[in-house]
Amino acid sequence: MMLFQERNTLLQKSWAPCARTGFIEKINCAKTNKVEYKSCRSSWMDERLFWRFEGIMMCLTVVLVLVVIARQRTLDHLASEKVRRQILSI
Repeated sequence: MMLFQERNTLLQKSWAPCARTGFIEKINCAKTNKVEYKSCRSSWMDERLFWRFEGIMMCLTVVLVLVVIARQRTLDHLASEKVRRQILSI
């Protein structure tokens, strides 16, 4: 029970640095004088990162689809030119 109360107090005291940095928080342990760092990620930050990733992937998909369409048109044009030259040579 004592450990839980001590940890809970430690987390309450160390929440302010977490809000300031946004990513990690520095935790100073009073008994052992150790300094440790822990992740300070929230569900809001994770959701924001997820939607940013989704947006980047959608933009990349659109760009790559346009590249494939342009390449296909180029190949179709080359094939039709080759057929046209073959027909003209007859």
